[in-house]
Amino acid sequence: MKVLFVEDDDELRAVLREGLEEEGIRVEAVSTFHEGALQAALGTVDVILLDVMLPGGSGVELCRRLRARGDATPILFLTALGAEDDRLAGFAAGGDDYLTKPFSFRELVARLRALARRPPELVHEVRRVADLEVDLDARAATRAGQELSLTAQEWALLEFFVRHEGTVASRAEITAYVWDDNHDPFTNLLEVLVWRLRRKVDEGFDPPLIHTVRGAGYRFGA
Repeated sequence: MKVLFVEDDDELRAVLREGLEEEGIRVEAVSTFHEGALQAALGTVDVILLDVMLPGGSGVELCRRLRARGDATPILFLTALGAEDDRLAGFAAGGDDYLTKPFSFRELVARLRALARRPPELVHEVRRVADLEVDLDARAATRAGQELSLTAQEWALLEFFVRHEGTVASRAEITAYVWDDNHDPFTNLLEVLVWRLRRKVDEGFDPPLIHTVRGAGYRFGA
């Protein structure tokens, strides 16, 4: 089992990561809303352990965004906010379980394993950004009803972008996804690929969706 742990308390994050790994649970630990969104979008974990109060945004809002994008990964909120309204807000956003600090470590492990055992929901992943519709299962995309003809690399880049909508992704993150790390970072292959995708996704349409963020990378969204 692999868990994504999003928690801004450095000491708690380190202690829980060590304890969970001693239980045979692999942990990807990050500390901010942005990092949590990036890691969750990769879809490589079985459960997300999510603090509510995070730098850059609310864990409840992160949960809501993941559910809106069709991500059915079980989410366990771990937070000091234990009032009934707080718990209800977490469940309303699509959370599966809620554990209030302080908590029993044994109970946390049991709840994580119970969530990981749940059968996965069959979710047909269709992402919509403005008038762009991307069917991630069928590997098909249309904009304003017009079908987009994409090469394999163009599709991989578009898939990365829609999974990271609204976040700024670095060149390194994008190239690792599109080329599986088999890429020379000193070439301009990424820029050429982005240019090609822009011609198909943005040219003749409004608003533009692919944005260059100077010195940082790219952001995808209306």
